[in-house]
This record gives sequence, C-alpha cells and structure tokens, in this order.
Amino acid sequence: MTPRRRRPGGQGQSPQQPNEAAQLTQQLLNAGYTKKDVGQIIGRDPSLVSQFFTKGKGASFVTALRTAVQAMTVGAANNVAELKAVAAPQVSRRTTNTGRKARVRAKDVVATPGNSFMARAAQQHIASGGARLRPVVEKTAAVAGKLAFTVRAKKGAFTHNSGRLADSAGIRRNVVQRRDGTEERAYGNSLGPGTGEFGFDAVEWMHRVDQADGDVTAAVRGWLIETGRIHPDAVITHIEIRGWKPID
Repeated sequence: MTPRRRRPGGQGQSPQQPNEAAQLTQQLLNAGYTKKDVGQIIGRDPSLVSQFFTKGKGASFVTALRTAVQAMTVGAANNVAELKAVAAPQVSRRTTNTGRKARVRAKDVVATPGNSFMARAAQQHIASGGARLRPVVEKTAAVAGKLAFTVRAKKGAFTHNSGRLADSAGIRRNVVQRRDGTEERAYGNSLGPGTGEFGFDAVEWMHRVDQADGDVTAAVRGWLIETGRIHPDAVITHIEIRGWKPID
C-alpha cells in the first residue's frame, strides 16, 4: 500500500515559522500592547494583524512595524499615539482593485516624509535647557507645522489625576505610568473632548521658546504652569517634542 503523504505542518513536522510582520508584532505584544493597539499603530483593522500569524500577511507593513519596534526599544515612543506617529510615514495608502490609491476616510496620518521631526531629552539635557529639542521646534515652525510633546514627572507633580478630562491627556491610554512613580503625559496628540487641540502651532511655540531665551524646558514648564496642569515646583525628568507638517 502506498503511504499517505503528510500535509505541511502535520504531526511530526515543525510548524511554519511566523513571517517578519508577525515576529515584529509579537515584540509589541510581549511589551504589553494588544493586536488592537498594533492595528492603530499601522492604521489598520486588528483582524488584519491576526492574519499576520494565521495567513502570513503583513509584508507591506514590515518597515512600519520595524520602525515602531525600534522606537519602543530605545524609549523614543512609549504609547500607541507615539508609536503611530513614528510608523505613519512608513505606511502606504491602500489601493483599490484598479490600482488607484483608496480614499482616506479620516486624516489620521499626520506625519509626512521629510517634514516629521522628533527629539527626546532626559534630566541631564533638561537641566541645560533641552538644547537638542530646539531644532525640532525650529524646523517645524519653518514649515508652519504642528507640535505635540510628552512630559514625564512624578505623579504628584501633576495637578489633575490621570484620565481627567481637564487635562490634555484626557483618556487614560495617553498616560503612561512608570514603576518609579513617574507618569508620562502626552499633549497635542489628538483632537476631541478633554484631549485638547490636535497639535500646537509650531510658530507660536517658537515665540515661546524665544521668550524663554531659547530654553525649551522653560517654555514647556511655563505652559504647563500657565494652564494649571503642573505644580510650579515640579521636577520634569523627560521631555519629548514631536513635530510634523499636516497633510493638506
């Protein structure tokens, strides 16, 4: 009798290795993100993310996922909104069956190649005025773009509890809590009730920085105090500035 042929992946054979999109996604899952989060990061439905594992899809998202994983690994992006911002320039528009670019229902991709900037400063650089942050403000102002920033400080430094609608962070997912008792709060990331405006005018912020003698840290601290979001004696440990030119 002729022996039966075994199907690939059957008993006694090694399962098919996950593709690169699935491997990169798994790194995000291991870090605590969900498939829904990954879908938001690449601007797609979470059901597609599941198909990275079950159907081997996702090749067109490898560059975006790799960029997000690298940013997460070095601490340059610490929540879904920030990961989406760094991945967005690497995500291609959907195409129709005829090969044309699909119409976008919402302008949720805000960063464009060549007009997207980001810098992060820890406590040592903050103490010296956050000089590495100033070029982001300058470059973004030069293209009449928008700014958003993340501030990290002790929980007690903020005047509002995390998740309060009175704070720009608004919804809890835009607040990252750390084991050392600090929180990261993002401002200017999104538009909606309690979340503030979608991006701050970079030209206006350039004026704020100039008025602070070029000290970005002082400008950010001044805005937080002025708007009642942080106590005057608060110690800011990290600041990240993100700039982009909105899509017309």
